Amino acid sequence: MMIDTTPPILAALAIVLAASAPAFAEDAPPPAEQTPAEQTMAVHGQATLVVQGHDRFTSPYAGRNSLSAKAMGRETFDMTLYLGVRPWKGAEIWINPEIDQGFGLSNTLGVAGFPSGEAYKVGKSKPYPKLPRAFIRQTVDLGGEHQAVEADQNQLAGSQAADRLVLTVGKFSVVDVFDTNAYAHDPRRDFLNWAMIDAGVFDYAANAWGYTYGAAAELYQGRWTLRAGAFDLSSEPNSATLDKKFDQFQLVGEVEERHSWHGQPGKLKVTTFVTRGRMGRFDDAVRQAAITGTPADIEAVRRYASRSGVSVNLEQQVATGVGVFAKGGVAGGAIEPYEFADIDRTLAAGVSVNGARWKRPDDTIGLGGVVNAISSAHQRYLDAGGTGILVGDGRLPHPGAERIVEAYYDWALTKAVHVSLDYQYVQNPAYNRDRGPASIGAARIHAQF
Repeated sequence: MMIDTTPPILAALAIVLAASAPAFAEDAPPPAEQTPAEQTMAVHGQATLVVQGHDRFTSPYAGRNSLSAKAMGRETFDMTLYLGVRPWKGAEIWINPEIDQGFGLSNTLGVAGFPSGEAYKVGKSKPYPKLPRAFIRQTVDLGGEHQAVEADQNQLAGSQAADRLVLTVGKFSVVDVFDTNAYAHDPRRDFLNWAMIDAGVFDYAANAWGYTYGAAAELYQGRWTLRAGAFDLSSEPNSATLDKKFDQFQLVGEVEERHSWHGQPGKLKVTTFVTRGRMGRFDDAVRQAAITGTPADIEAVRRYASRSGVSVNLEQQVATGVGVFAKGGVAGGAIEPYEFADIDRTLAAGVSVNGARWKRPDDTIGLGGVVNAISSAHQRYLDAGGTGILVGDGRLPHPGAERIVEAYYDWALTKAVHVSLDYQYVQNPAYNRDRGPASIGAARIHAQF
């Protein structure tokens, strides 16, 4: 297994610097009886290195978007600053300059539920800068008990009313606001698999790095929250550039209910989306392939159309330090996914256990599984030689659901530095029963201040 070690050396140095840097933000947790002083500005940072690889596995044939059957190792690195200021009461402005480097396995191809949320759809061997987020958030007090807000990344310390309206406008990720989950949502600290950290069918608007321009509104009332947002799509499906004309867009809605089950807190969310853009129908591409005698090409049949989906997201604490999660959903299977992953149906579930039970309160162990599936039209398209966002083996004579099991242990080296080991078992990668299974291991170092 060959891994380029030069960038990780630089990455490790950056992680140490990040961990040892002074914390300019007032992020010490306040005494329980006090409300944190309202911050007017803050600086936070993070650095994450993931090294991931797999051994050889069975592969009788392969296509343009196949996961390589040869033993392989890859690494990704990112380093981010979170710069925030409060220009007036209730408002926060944040920018997140970032440096990225590295590649996902097989150039982030070959598995619909891709095994690393730290791997983007583009990769470079040398570090490069980008600005993933630049947004303003305004919170309007609507009454009710005031709650303490602790300093964090993209969050200034202070307080907020239980009933409130929150408006976010600018460049950010749709999943910063929608489809969040306390136990499975952060590839820098918990699960790595794409279909575990976000609902696999949530085809949220984004460029190839996962960010877009848009606006979101959140209304908190008692145990309920209503969310709605409008976002710009990329210029074409799975593109690195966003649509400058704004004639391709996505609308997202979400209902969240907070509850107590046997004295333990939990949340249930239902998220829906409607995408309006130039997308192709799978059966149109298959018919054209039969006429031309060439592999199915979805780009040739793209027309302005709509695609929608719905997902359910549960997080539930079942005992002190023990939480479970479940995510499931369906999306339109006649038309190609636009941005996220080649998934039309998904079901994921898992458990997260805090290390306080073995006297390691800052450690976490997680175990989860996900089953992804596609429609019959989607299967016919892939069998006709078509390729999607992440998958396409050239043919698909024996389709089957993609099944993935993931386990990780996150060990706190210090409060600021965590080291994780992760393992994933992928059965039927890219819905192909002729390929795999693949065993994928990873090591992750994450530091933040």
